[in-house]
Amino acid sequence: MMYKDPKQPVEVRVKDLLSRMTLAEKIGQMTQIERVNATFDAMKNYFIGSVLSGGGSVPSPNATAQQWIDMVNDIQRGAMATRLGIPMIYGVDAVHGHNNVYKATIFPHNVGLGATRDPNLVKRIGAATALEVRATGIPYAFAPCIAVCRDPRWGRCYESYSEDAKLVQQFSVIISGLQGDAPSKQVKKGRPFVGGKDKVAACAKHYVGDGGTVNGINENNTIVTTEQLFDIHMPPYWSALDQRVSTVMISYSSINGKKMHANKELVTEYLKEKLKFKGFTISDWEGIDRITSPPHSNYTYSVQESVLAGLDMIMVPYLYPEFINILTDLVNKKVIPMRRINDAVKRILRVKFEMGLFENPYADNSFVNKLGCKEHRELAREAQQSPPVLPLEKKLPKILVAGTHADNLGYQCGGWTIEWQGDSGNNYTEGTTILRAINATVDPSTQVVFSERPDYNFVKDNNFSIGIVVVGEVPYAETKGDNTNLTLPWPAPDIINNVCKATKCVVVLVSGRPLVIEPYVEAMDALVAAWLPGSEGQGVADALFGDSPFTGKLSRT
Repeated sequence: MMYKDPKQPVEVRVKDLLSRMTLAEKIGQMTQIERVNATFDAMKNYFIGSVLSGGGSVPSPNATAQQWIDMVNDIQRGAMATRLGIPMIYGVDAVHGHNNVYKATIFPHNVGLGATRDPNLVKRIGAATALEVRATGIPYAFAPCIAVCRDPRWGRCYESYSEDAKLVQQFSVIISGLQGDAPSKQVKKGRPFVGGKDKVAACAKHYVGDGGTVNGINENNTIVTTEQLFDIHMPPYWSALDQRVSTVMISYSSINGKKMHANKELVTEYLKEKLKFKGFTISDWEGIDRITSPPHSNYTYSVQESVLAGLDMIMVPYLYPEFINILTDLVNKKVIPMRRINDAVKRILRVKFEMGLFENPYADNSFVNKLGCKEHRELAREAQQSPPVLPLEKKLPKILVAGTHADNLGYQCGGWTIEWQGDSGNNYTEGTTILRAINATVDPSTQVVFSERPDYNFVKDNNFSIGIVVVGEVPYAETKGDNTNLTLPWPAPDIINNVCKATKCVVVLVSGRPLVIEPYVEAMDALVAAWLPGSEGQGVADALFGDSPFTGKLSRT
């Protein structure tokens, strides 16, 4: 059977398996049930494709990692006993660590992580969370929440990294922590990815607009123009797809009165067709029931509208025989076309193949000791402290100082210095360059390495504690300083990128005016506007290392 051959391309395996499946087996794959219902017989007889733990649903009070593994494996045996042996995928809400599990590391909620302004920290938390989820035998996390909370009255606002879509986009990098870094080689856009047995399938949620409801009322209506939708709520999903997120959970909420669980325009036409998302969409808990008011009052309509809208897997979670019977009837009556069912199942199988679930359906016990381990607890402690990068410690193993303005007194002083237009170099007047000041300030045991224009590999290979990048404008005066675009002069962008993408960094900007730095800010850990500090670079070093506080406020926008 071709689908059982791991050497075959994923799409070949998907096509082969799909061609062998009956309607009952296909609809089973679309069904996610709660663990309390997931008996051996239920899994085998209904061909169930997925199981979850709802909030607080555990194998037993204070269950150990091994008890979780035993439960997941027992459920998996039912799935593997089916005719085609399609493994189920077990999912859990691991939204700030593996938060359902006793003795797991509990990380700060997203609202606190957003305040760190440290996407790399959040990526590390994603990797740690993935290990702890895998430690309990689970390969799928319903995380991250990439809502843009616009009203703090919303009860889920702490699940949002920020009210600013750009910050939420930055913090979506937790997906790469959970799933692993997707290979840079050319891959069709939107394909799911999971990078090994120590990673999990992630779930970007809740698509879309959950953080924008009127008055912050949960599951309510988000009233937005098209421009607002795509400026505020959609950008994090673009970043999620760039990282090849495996699944997307649909929101309980509505967009301009249209329930997202029934919104074909945004789920199928935009997410799947325009953005080319190839993973699977999943409903929220009893999410399709809430298409009607009161919930579940017309379940046939709810099943019909949600599946036609483009939902692939339905988090039922309890009344699965009713769901399966209704969906089967709708397909047999041709209300829902078979191509829609095939599309849903193809997506679910694709994720399962991509993550290696067919080769490794059972839990790997080797990760058990990662649950709540010291390393992860230290990381959680770091996330709570989240100290600012500045002031820098004086006693560090090795500091890199880089940039055209680090050891150039002329640049540091600017125009109208000795010469009308100013000049370059250290021979025109007396003073202390920023580099000399840093050397005079740090502990004698600290090694200071200066490289004006280091390349990325040099920085990466040298294991620096911090990089200090000093760049800016060259001296000018009067008309010669006129500038119509205010861009950061070359080679500053290259230096910033080479240093800040390879190590923790502080950028000191030496300039006579505000400059356009937005394209580079994301790579920085701290930014200092030094303006034109004059001959005494020691003042800059004093602020960098905490001998004097930063007390200035910008005089210009």
